[in-house]
Amino acid sequence: MTRNSPLSEVIAAQKRGESRGIASICSANPWVIEAMLQQARATGEPVLIESTCNQVNQFGGYTGWTPDQFMAYLRDLAPRQEFPFDHIIVGGDHLGPSPWQDEPAAIAMDKAKILIRDCVRAGYTKIHLDASMKCADDDPHRPLDTRISAARAAELAQVAEKAFSEHPPGGAPPYYVIGTEVPLPGGVQEQEEGLSVTSIGDVAGTIESTKEAFFARGLERAWERVIAVVVQPGVEYGDATLFEYDRARAADLARFIEGYDGLIYEAHSTDYQLAEALRQLVEDHFAILKVGPALTFSFREGVFALAAIEEELLAGRQDVEPSRVREVLDKTMLANPIYWQKYYQGDDQAVHLKRKYSFSDRSRYYWPVPEVQFSLSRLIQNLGEQPLPLTLLSQYLPVQYARIRGGEIANVPRAILLDKVRSVLSDYSYACGYLTGPARRNR
Repeated sequence: MTRNSPLSEVIAAQKRGESRGIASICSANPWVIEAMLQQARATGEPVLIESTCNQVNQFGGYTGWTPDQFMAYLRDLAPRQEFPFDHIIVGGDHLGPSPWQDEPAAIAMDKAKILIRDCVRAGYTKIHLDASMKCADDDPHRPLDTRISAARAAELAQVAEKAFSEHPPGGAPPYYVIGTEVPLPGGVQEQEEGLSVTSIGDVAGTIESTKEAFFARGLERAWERVIAVVVQPGVEYGDATLFEYDRARAADLARFIEGYDGLIYEAHSTDYQLAEALRQLVEDHFAILKVGPALTFSFREGVFALAAIEEELLAGRQDVEPSRVREVLDKTMLANPIYWQKYYQGDDQAVHLKRKYSFSDRSRYYWPVPEVQFSLSRLIQNLGEQPLPLTLLSQYLPVQYARIRGGEIANVPRAILLDKVRSVLSDYSYACGYLTGPARRNR
């Protein structure tokens, strides 16, 4: 990224009083990424794709990809989508000790440093420094002191700066995002009485303590590339719960950042917000909108709808092996419950429904599993031999039915699934100023 990068342009526009934002696609799902490239090609908006510390890391993460491999995937995909790779901003989300917080801080931080180094060397140019979580030897009875998390964030920034200076990937040095949201990422687990908006005191404390920690390590020039602070504007989701944006509650927080020339807010967990709420967030300086589970949720909806059509079409046929993709996905989740077990509470039936339909969409962790991939491929193959019956599309995918009737998308499974994801992305395109109206809110 250069001084005139899309991120710099968003900040400049915000400081001029313009409502301009950027969607941050926090997903390594290939269908989601392909849909985003299609969307950007249609709207002209910039592309910001971020992998989390759990999705992609030096040990492979749940996708099986290292930072180098993730970049190689994007480099290969972009030209196939007729999208210039150098127009993609690649970032790392919640980069820090989070995946290893059950280990002592020194060990967890050493692993976080390797992750940061590998991301910068691979060409990531937006780095979210997040050392807000307690490690195994931090005091379990007290919140982690802001000064400690700031010092750890600065320590990680120093690693990033060194990695860039030693192995410049051919672009500008990394931009940084600091801070974290409350509650911790991933969605609330149950209904809460209310969701707190980050206080002005907490934001000021995060900014000033992190700046002090940067300067203590001689990172004054790196501090000039800190572009955003992660805060909680009052948006979240749980298994079946949504916290809608209330701009009146966030008004003081929104005004506060106007006092910092080079900073905007980054809002996480904006998934499932209505298009107008997303637009208000951008207008209120929460100009980087993180979204992830809502995209894979919509993708999963599309897969399940196609599976229902498959069952209707193949009923009684002995010559075609059905995909059983819903069954395979659930069996895979049961066989390896690490990604959902501690998040879903209730009796067996309640947990069964959450595995399939929760807004937190923990099933997204299982799409890369080979058995699930094979089943999904079989579904697409089974339904791809001829156009799907319009009557069944009207029953199970009414929005895509209308778009097929209007000649906007092809009547093939792949186009339908990508359009399901783009129906969510369109709300973000609208919110960030790249569509004149939220044309596809009915998905």
